[in-house]
Amino acid sequence: MEKIQIKTPFIKLDAFLKFAGEAGTGGEAKVYILEEKVRVNGEICTMRGKKLYPGDTVCLNGRDFSVAKAE
Repeated sequence: MEKIQIKTPFIKLDAFLKFAGEAGTGGEAKVYILEEKVRVNGEICTMRGKKLYPGDTVCLNGRDFSVAKAE
């Protein structure tokens, strides 16, 4: 599982996918989310604006990511 560190209290799902390098644009992130290809904490998530906090996990394209607070 790859850790993605954020400096803010939370990050929205579509922005997270771009930040993690899984989506090149917001439009691409939107498509992944609407096609139910993204899992947050083990459940399919279709909300682009879903807030992710440190400790949350995201899975897309067989890759797992964890949200971590930047040190």
